[in-house]
Parts: sequence; structure tokens; C-alpha cells
Amino acid sequence: MYTSVGSERRFDRFLYLGASLIFLALVFWTFARTFYLKRLFDTPPLSALLLIHGVVMTGWVVLLVAQTSLIAAHRVQWHRRLGVFGAFWAALVVLLGSITTLHAAAREVRGHTAFAASQITITSLDLLQMMFFAGFVALAIWHRRRPGNHKRLMLLTIACMLPDALARLPISFMTGATEAELNLRIMIGLDVFVLISVGVDTIWHRRLHPAFAWGALLFVGAFHVALYVTQTQGWIAFGRSLIA
Repeated sequence: MYTSVGSERRFDRFLYLGASLIFLALVFWTFARTFYLKRLFDTPPLSALLLIHGVVMTGWVVLLVAQTSLIAAHRVQWHRRLGVFGAFWAALVVLLGSITTLHAAAREVRGHTAFAASQITITSLDLLQMMFFAGFVALAIWHRRRPGNHKRLMLLTIACMLPDALARLPISFMTGATEAELNLRIMIGLDVFVLISVGVDTIWHRRLHPAFAWGALLFVGAFHVALYVTQTQGWIAFGRSLIA
């Protein structure tokens, strides 16, 4: 079946703008009670660090929607100008994300709480997500003159943040799960997102794009391995020794 260049571009705009809007809605839904609509719910107060972290992470998601919207509106020059600001904001995301998760691990470990072991696993996975996020953003900037690579790498940054949103889904299927069940369901959700994104793109363009071929495979593969390794007693003991 013949596909025109114009229809391919329209499809790409729909895919990337749609993905960013859905992710924005998901983030708002999962963090509404504890952050966005906190005043409407009786939830524990947040520290200054968590508030700043929430603002920075929200800023990135909004920025992602703004950037995909500019492309959809054919405002390429504005997209590039905003991208300079986005590069600095991405650095803030990595910095605040890493500091926040390390602070949480230190609090649990030094307090000898029952949640300490789980927090080491969470922190390890969060740092892996931040590492991939930084890598994908850096590569997307490097390939900013190659739109095919750039937009697919930026889509993969959503996958880097997705586990944190999935873990906080306010539905009984997630809130009532054991730790092992929750980890498995987050992993399935991550796999489904990547599979749908890569699969739809591949079917439409009738080829697997190299940026998805190595980027998605590397990220999902590393996350699967890390999910197993970070739950072992050896890794948890190693994490305790670093933080204590």
C-alpha cells in the first residue's frame, strides 16, 4: 500500500502529540490526590524537596506537550528555540529526580524502617530511569537535525518516566497489589507502552526504525534485568552499605 509523505507526517504528528497528551493526563490522574489537587484531599504534607521535584517533573511533561504541539502546528522554529530551554530543564529533571530518590532511600535505611529494602530497589530503578532519560535526551539533542531519530528518542523519554506514574495508579488493581505483583504489573505496563509505540510506528512506516530498534530494546531489556537484580539480597545489602 502506497503511503504519501504528507500522510506519514500527519500520522507522526498524531502519534507523538497524542502520546504526550495521554501521558500528561495520566500524570495528572495519578498525582492528583497527592500533588495537583492536594488541597481537596486529606493527604500528608509534602516537603520542600518533594514540592520542587513535583514542579520540575510537571514542567517537563508540559514542555513535552508544548513541543509536540508546536510541531503539529508546523512551528518548527519555535520548537527549536524552546528546545534550548528544554535541554536545561531536562538537566533539572535528572538532578531533582536523582536527589529525591536518594534522599528517600537514605531516610528509610538510616531510620531502619521495614520499607528500607523496598526503597533501595525503587531507588536503584529510579536512577536507571534517570540514566536512560538523560541518555535519550542527549542523543535527541545530538540528532536534532534528523527528525526521525529525534522524535523517537523523545518518545522514549516517556517510557523512562512511565513506571513512576504506573506505580501510583489510584485503582485497586495497583493499590491492592503486593510488592511483587506491583513490580510485575508496572513492568507489563511499560512493555505494553513500548510495544504499542514501536509496533504502530513500524506498521505504519513498514519498517522498524533504528532509533526504536536499539533504544527501545536496550531500555526494556535493561529494566527487566534491573528489576530482577535490584530485588536480590546481595544488591539490597550493597545499597544499604552505600547509603548508611
